[in-house]
Amino acid sequence: MAKGPDAFRTISEAADSLGVPQHVLRFWETKFSFIRPMKRAGGRRFYRPQDLDVLRGVRRLLHEEGYTIKGVQRLHKEHGVKRLVAAANGDIPASLQSPADEGAGDAAHSPILQSDARRRLQAVLTDLEAVKDRIDTLIEDGRR
Repeated sequence: MAKGPDAFRTISEAADSLGVPQHVLRFWETKFSFIRPMKRAGGRRFYRPQDLDVLRGVRRLLHEEGYTIKGVQRLHKEHGVKRLVAAANGDIPASLQSPADEGAGDAAHSPILQSDARRRLQAVLTDLEAVKDRIDTLIEDGRR
C-alpha cells in the first residue's frame, strides 16, 4: 500500500525520493539549521512533506546550480525557507544567479561557482593528481 502525499517519510524514503544517499541528508542536517526532521524514540527520522520541499531546493542549489554550502546558508539567511522551496521548482531569480548582484566580486564569496572558476579548479585538481602519481612512482622506485 502506497503512502499518501501528506504522509511522513523515513530517511530511506526521503533519500530515494531526492536521489541522494542517507548520509547526505544527515550531513545536511549538520550544515543547515533549517533542516529539522521529526525524531522519534531511538533517533529515527521522519520527514514531513514540507521538509522534502526544502530538501529538494537544497539539492537543486547544491547539485544543479553550483551553490556552495555557505551560499545556500546565506541564501536562507537573506531570503528564508520560501526561497529554498521555490528553488526546488526551478525558481531562481537572475539576481540570485549573478555574483555581481550579490555584491561579491569573486567566486570564493559567491553562492555559485562560476564556470571559469570551476574550470580553473578542475585544472588545479588535474595537476595535483599528476603530482600525486609522480610522488607515488618515486616512492615505489625508492622501495626497489
